[in-house]
Amino acid sequence: MKIRQICFPEVGKVVYQEVERDLPVGPDDVLIRTLYSAVSAGTELAKYTGLQDVKYPFIPGNRAVGEVVEVGEKVEDFRPGDNVFTHTTHVSHAKATKMCAKVPDGVDLCHAPLIGLALVAITAVRVAKPELGDRALVTGMGLVGNFCAQFLKNSGVEVIVADTVEARLEAARACGVAATVNPAEKEAPAKVMEFSCGHGVEYVIEATGNPVVMDLVTSVNAKQGEVILLGSPRGEHQTDVVPLLNAVHLWRDHGCVTMKGAHEWRFPLYPDGYSKHSMKRNAEIIFRMMADGRLKTGPLVTHVLKPEQAEQAFDGLMNRKNEYLGVIFDWTGEEMCKR
Repeated sequence: MKIRQICFPEVGKVVYQEVERDLPVGPDDVLIRTLYSAVSAGTELAKYTGLQDVKYPFIPGNRAVGEVVEVGEKVEDFRPGDNVFTHTTHVSHAKATKMCAKVPDGVDLCHAPLIGLALVAITAVRVAKPELGDRALVTGMGLVGNFCAQFLKNSGVEVIVADTVEARLEAARACGVAATVNPAEKEAPAKVMEFSCGHGVEYVIEATGNPVVMDLVTSVNAKQGEVILLGSPRGEHQTDVVPLLNAVHLWRDHGCVTMKGAHEWRFPLYPDGYSKHSMKRNAEIIFRMMADGRLKTGPLVTHVLKPEQAEQAFDGLMNRKNEYLGVIFDWTGEEMCKR
């Protein structure tokens, strides 16, 4: 079978190519024809730039929506013609990997692969377990951070968000999160404290993966607050860690802070009879929120590009953050996306 794909042949280079590949369908397999795939900017740029060590050539991507074209004899939940979300790469045809979930009616297929980023974001809410009236700061208004802020707001939490890129703060406001702050400004901590009526925020959700942000965290958390590490920490940062350790250890000021990890794969893929949450259950909830408008995606999709424009996509995400936020590759060749 002739497959179209996006590839990182080496660090800092991206190409679109056609290759021959056999995709035999086994008894438990689901073969899909990709319709749309979303770029997970933090993860994929880390691999593109060499910040994250991978073996090249490397095929990026793990958030896609496709049409089922063939299923194995043991598959009962899917049939040809179904539209599904799955964690496949930026390729035209693939066998569904990890979790596979049907896309319900009412969800824009072009935006549907963004659920992959929302599945990351919802993990922070599951881990934090916020209550009605709590306050939270979300640092980083990429797709994951924006979705996290929306989930918190839908849970009755008062949310303020931080980013150094004004266009991303504008996108947050367009998604209903009114309180924003630029952490590069000297008065940023004071603005967060004013937002929290001087008490500090009960939750800081760190969605950038940039360890520099932790310097802000120690000054705005409420006593007995929580820091949720949602973005995967990458890069080096030399600093005095004593303020952070004191924030965890001491009682006074903003002390007794708890730090928690919120990695999406902490949940089982499917309901197992023991855990309340699973990736599939989270996906079903998120799709319902997309369908009824509680989770907004329109302001987040800045570019719908052909796979042949992959070089433009990754250059934009890396060098023009004020223009590029949500990038989706359209594998259909048709104008199906609602903008």
